Amino acid sequence: MPPQTVFIASPLESEHVAAIRAAHPELTVLHAPDLLPPIRYIADHKGHPMQRSEAQQRRWHDLIAQADILWDLPAAEDMPFAAKLRWIQTTSTGVGQAVRQLGLDTRGIRVTTARGVHAGPLAEFVFMALLTYFRKLRELEAEQRAHRWVRTCYTEVAGRTLVIIGAGDLARGCAKLAKALDMRVIAIARDLGKARAHNALFDAIRPVAALHATLREADAVVVTVPHTPATEHLIDAAALAAMPRGIAFVNIARGQVIDEAALIASLREGHIGFAALDVATIEPLPVDSPLWDFPNVLISPHSASTVTTENRKITEIFVHNLHCWMDGNLDAMKNVLDTQLMY
Repeated sequence: MPPQTVFIASPLESEHVAAIRAAHPELTVLHAPDLLPPIRYIADHKGHPMQRSEAQQRRWHDLIAQADILWDLPAAEDMPFAAKLRWIQTTSTGVGQAVRQLGLDTRGIRVTTARGVHAGPLAEFVFMALLTYFRKLRELEAEQRAHRWVRTCYTEVAGRTLVIIGAGDLARGCAKLAKALDMRVIAIARDLGKARAHNALFDAIRPVAALHATLREADAVVVTVPHTPATEHLIDAAALAAMPRGIAFVNIARGQVIDEAALIASLREGHIGFAALDVATIEPLPVDSPLWDFPNVLISPHSASTVTTENRKITEIFVHNLHCWMDGNLDAMKNVLDTQLMY
């Protein structure tokens, strides 16, 4: 492999840039922090909105033009300058739609994702939500505010059935915690025969054709699938109606996988007992959305996966992939996006 140039195209802490620079002696790493937006929090890959001057924009496009490899997806207006680009390491997992919109799937540009990095943090969010509902945290807080000491009886999570829509890495993270809490776990998978190292975590794996029948068995449902044409509005009014009344519902996938209007109707009618939503159809969630005001809804601003260790873990994937790339061992690269399935 000839000498290669990496351009860091989104905010990244200096220690991680240093780790990338140290990955290979024939690697040039371009990093221009003054051209990147200031971050709002640790592991912020977007940053505060910023307007580059004409001179800064020319520098930005010159850096992109030099890049064989990008850290993170470029903007659409940057693509005409990326003539040398051959590979992008993204900072997210669900990038299929963005890749398609940028036309990367037709240009032969390899895309690797952050798959696996977010499974643990998202599973923690899921079980924060489920325990909040089943162990009645909000009721306890209300009693504490009222200075009331009234003993009561609670339900438990153990023995309940968790249905996970999807069987990939996010499902793995959720199932691992669910089994630790003695839950029964059923996964809905596109490919029943796929060999997964974590298949043993599921008590059953069922096809998408069995979705509604499986939802009828659930005490809680977690949505983990990527947004693709096959999953758009997969959870529609009929799927919501198939769920038992009072169910707990968590979406850590993408807002477009849910028919949001149907979800709102189900919450308003009281069919869904509790919903925890890290994503929405339109983000940020519009200020006039009724989802903000339901007492049985927890809104997370698409931040459930963002933790202080995120960029370190993505950098480790990138450095592994850089070694494979520079050594010509492309088959050993991790998290290569399937441009047909878009995940």
